[in-house]
Formats: sequence, structure tokens, C-alpha cells
Amino acid sequence: MKILIEPITKKDKYEDSDGIILALKDYSVQSMNYYTIDEIKTIKDNNPTKEIFISINKNLMNEDIEPLSNILKELDKLNITGIFFYDTAVLELHRELDLKTDLVWSSTHMVNNYKTCNYYNEKGCKYALLGKEITLEEMQEIITNSSITSMVEVIGLPSVAFSKRKLVSNFYSDLGKKKKDSIIIEEKMTKEKYIVNEDSNGTDFFLDRVVNGTSIIKDLYNVDCKYIVLREYGIDKDTFYELVKDTKDYISNKCTDEGYIDKYKKLGDFTNFFFKKTIYKVKKNG
Repeated sequence: MKILIEPITKKDKYEDSDGIILALKDYSVQSMNYYTIDEIKTIKDNNPTKEIFISINKNLMNEDIEPLSNILKELDKLNITGIFFYDTAVLELHRELDLKTDLVWSSTHMVNNYKTCNYYNEKGCKYALLGKEITLEEMQEIITNSSITSMVEVIGLPSVAFSKRKLVSNFYSDLGKKKKDSIIIEEKMTKEKYIVNEDSNGTDFFLDRVVNGTSIIKDLYNVDCKYIVLREYGIDKDTFYELVKDTKDYISNKCTDEGYIDKYKKLGDFTNFFFKKTIYKVKKNG
């Protein structure tokens, strides 16, 4: 089992993790840092033993296709490990340009069953980042029955929604007040708090609770899950890099150190959907 991290701190070198996820500038959303091709080259040169994955998770427009085609060719020359994609235009460009870089199917809530994973594997995707809305049991079923190499995000703030509209700017404009780049809102019914960030891409919504999946790493290890993902956003920098080191040690010891789980109870007890099924019911009128 390998550890991929998506850091919010730009560094020259990244210790302890097996790989790094870097969001491509202008072609990625819901990340705290975005990287140019030159920055990606530098990070790759400074981390020669790390697997480098690039995130391209933006809904693409017609005008994006030509410049992205050139960028994909550049990335292909770098011999990076893989590209996370949301829009299937990336999959089509990969085929048309005959690129060698492996692809990671990462269409959020769509990655939820092994048959669809197998389909994307047949279409040329080596990896899949499993959806965050499915249970541990469902993840285990996909990992066991799919030909694709599965990845599971076990630590991070859950992304809830994204809008290309500048919703925070519009909100403050209506109030006649100076805009903030980030606000916290509370949902009236559940009292859940959400972080709302706005940047040049649009508006991001995150649940203001860190998902703590340390308790499921052993179960994922036992079904031969190849990758887990740790995201820094929402966690203190020093705590995050200590977590990465401890997780590496935990996996190296074949997941026998239960003290690891106890130590990271400080991240909270929120396990999102790992142990909770999503059930949709039709509400009768009246």
C-alpha cells in the first residue's frame, strides 16, 4: 500500500509519502495550491523517488481543448506517474494524442461500483479514485472485483460542491460590503458548518469537518488496496506531516499498531460514509 498526499504547503521536497498530487494551474479546482508546468518539473526533479500525479478535475470548455492538448504533451514528456481527470475530454485527448501517461478516473460520486471501474479500465484508465460517498464495504467490493487499481481518500475535508459562479463576491456585492475570499456558513436544518472559498476558478464548498479514516486503513490493506490519499487541507501543517510519517510506519508494520489509531483520534471521530449507507427515499406529497 502506497501513500499519496495533496499538500497545501509548497515545499522543495516531500518526505515519507510515496507520491504527491499536484493540481494543474487553470485546469483544476478545489485545491489550495495550483502548479505550473515549470513548478511541476522542479518538484519532480527534487523528488526523483516519488510518484507524481497531476490533477485535472475541471469541467472543460471548447476553448480549453487546444491549450490542454499542448499541456498534456508536455506532461507526457516528464514521465509522471499519472493524471487524475474528471472530464472525459481528457480520456479522449489521451487516446487521440497517443499519450503514455497513465490515467486516474476521478469523477467524484460516479466512481461507486466495480463494473463501471472495469469499463474505464478497458478504456485505458489504470487507476480510479473511489467516490467519497460509498461505504468501506462497498470500497472493499470494488477493490476485490475490479481490474482497475483503486485509490481511497482516507484523510481530508470532504468536498461538497463547486460552482463556476463567483458566489462569495455576489453575496458581498448584494450587501454592499467588502468581499472576503473565504467564509463559513451554517446549514439551518442540520447545523453543519461549511467552508466556502472563492478563487479565480469559482466557488468551492467543503464540510468543515476532517474525515478521519485511520481506522479503515487496516481493512483496506487486507484487501490489497494499492493507494491511500491524505489531504492536508483542514489539518495543522506539523500534525499533517507527522501523520504522513506515522502512517508510513503503520503500513510498514503491516497494520498491527493500534496505537496509531488512538493517537489520531485528535483529528476527530467523523468517518463520513465509511460506515453509513446513503439511502434515498421518495417523499410522498402531503
